[in-house]
Amino acid sequence: MKRFNLLALAFAIFFLFLIQMLGSLIRAIYVLDLLKTSLDEKALGLLFLFSPLLLLLAPRRPSAPLFWVLFGLLIVARGLTPYLNTSGRMLAAGVGTGAASLLLPLLLSADWPESKRAAHGLAASLGMALAVMLSIFLRTVDYSLDYSLQPEGGWVGWGLGIALGVLVAKLGRVEARGEQGNTRAATPAILGMYMVIGLMYFAFSAPAVIARWTEGDYRLIVGAVSLLTAIWMTATMRRPEWSERITGKGLMLWNALFTLSLSLTILAHRVPFPPTPDSPPIVIGPPSWVQQIPLAVTLLLFPVLFLDLRILWERVRQAGLSPRALVPGMMLGNLALILMVFAQIFSNVWGYVEPVSPWFRNKFCLPYLLMAGLVTLIVGGRAAPTPEQQRASEKPSIRIWSAILGILFAATLVATVLTTRVRAFAPRDHTLVVMTYNIQQANDVFGEASHDRQLALMEKISPDIIALQESDSVRISLNNVDLVRYYAGKLGYHAYYGPRTVTGTFGTAILSKFPLENTHSVFTFSDQDEIGIAVAEVHVGGQRFTIYNVHPDGSDTAMLVFAQTLLDLIDSKDHVIALGDYNLRPYEQPYQMIAAKLTNAWESARETASGETISEEDRIDHIFLSPSFTVLDATYLLPPDSATDHPVHWATIGW
Repeated sequence: MKRFNLLALAFAIFFLFLIQMLGSLIRAIYVLDLLKTSLDEKALGLLFLFSPLLLLLAPRRPSAPLFWVLFGLLIVARGLTPYLNTSGRMLAAGVGTGAASLLLPLLLSADWPESKRAAHGLAASLGMALAVMLSIFLRTVDYSLDYSLQPEGGWVGWGLGIALGVLVAKLGRVEARGEQGNTRAATPAILGMYMVIGLMYFAFSAPAVIARWTEGDYRLIVGAVSLLTAIWMTATMRRPEWSERITGKGLMLWNALFTLSLSLTILAHRVPFPPTPDSPPIVIGPPSWVQQIPLAVTLLLFPVLFLDLRILWERVRQAGLSPRALVPGMMLGNLALILMVFAQIFSNVWGYVEPVSPWFRNKFCLPYLLMAGLVTLIVGGRAAPTPEQQRASEKPSIRIWSAILGILFAATLVATVLTTRVRAFAPRDHTLVVMTYNIQQANDVFGEASHDRQLALMEKISPDIIALQESDSVRISLNNVDLVRYYAGKLGYHAYYGPRTVTGTFGTAILSKFPLENTHSVFTFSDQDEIGIAVAEVHVGGQRFTIYNVHPDGSDTAMLVFAQTLLDLIDSKDHVIALGDYNLRPYEQPYQMIAAKLTNAWESARETASGETISEEDRIDHIFLSPSFTVLDATYLLPPDSATDHPVHWATIGW
């Protein structure tokens, strides 16, 4: 295989591992802090990103064994991660992220025999693009979970790690540059590279994220990102020199339009939350086609990020600096990436990390605007340098690459169809089984991943309606996993995600054996968490039922406003099922307001209820029903058997 192909494939696996390790590290830190709903010393795990500081202790011209040690650490850490518990994953992912962060400056200054004139920037950009396609495929085949990060798919990580080792060995003995030059040109370029990596990690390596921002068609969005990536790679391999024709102004315009469309994609779905307790609730229905125009433009323009990475990579290499001289840029890039991570997380947990986090309320767009904006300014700030020229013998093997990309895209497209199919269920005879399940982002009371156990419980009970809370996991804090899609796809249910991720709620999703109609979200005044009620209707056995999935929290005033709003919503409706994590106990006023109009399933069936005994203090997950229903049975299953930190509660109701 040609040396250029080896280099590009090595970059692909390297960037894939970097994104996976960074995502696993942040998820582990977030989950362990989630148990306390606060930020503590575990956040120091992000210091692994500052590992390039160790290069200050290394020789100016690092030896080849250092490369092998770091590649070995990355491969072993990546291979072990799927098999470890959350604390172990945090350590392994931290080591992997640290090794990758150390390797990045070494790769930027490295040369291999017979490849000193090869276009390393082109190889790096093609590698990033292939890494994005691989990430999309691995997530699509496992219902948005990265299959290779699950214990059953851990073999993929080991296989890719071995492949990386073979590729690096075939490239030959690496030589690091030892020059100490001016870092002024390299430092901004490295910062821009980190922002490109950040955008890939935040969104484009997991397009389910974008689908949940916009309530757009998942299959279309995933297919578009994968296809456009493949098209960009094919066009670039056929004519690597085409980017030289783009002027600095042209490139800045392309990036500026992408930054604008990306920001508008998010802002088009931003909700103006009720500012005061007296403000009316805000009702958000399905998006209009006008709201989806920025999304379409963003998908068409996003491949500019691959071109940006190529240009930025070449700028750094043309500076001719040693790895040690690149450390300031690496530190700035890592610091900026960490700040973007916190900005995104704080837009969700703004009520818990005072005094810093409240400012980030409803500013979900901010990190995306900053990352894309910085790339625009850095790349377009001056004319793009002339890329390193390739020898004819070092051009990509078009046929091989075209076959790889075609197979990968086709497999991804097939997976999007197979994982989104719904099953046909026969209705029960004038009965429904309804369940409310606070899944705590698919973690149990000990902070360990429990999506498989939660799924097994749902399959065992086989509810007709499932209301999920704390299900809004399609964000970097939970490694961009779409748990609603996972459960709905595995069960073959219809699903309504509820409030979109840009609103910063903790998630109220509705899963149903039967088609969901008239879906919308209702937002009430809140002062700690965004209070978003997911609403849907189902038609079963000749009757129409209205489902309300709730998860309020906040001050007494916010809870009273929520309770009154819920009563107003159900005022003229029959066959209401209002269930969820109410965060209310029977002695509290908002609960009593609701109980005066609706029937509590557990209390109605107390004498015949099955399951475990639960105290009044622990009973905050409720199923409320219109008086027209008859409660046949009600059950609470307590932790740890519930595979979360809440009891799971279900009831059989008749009419």
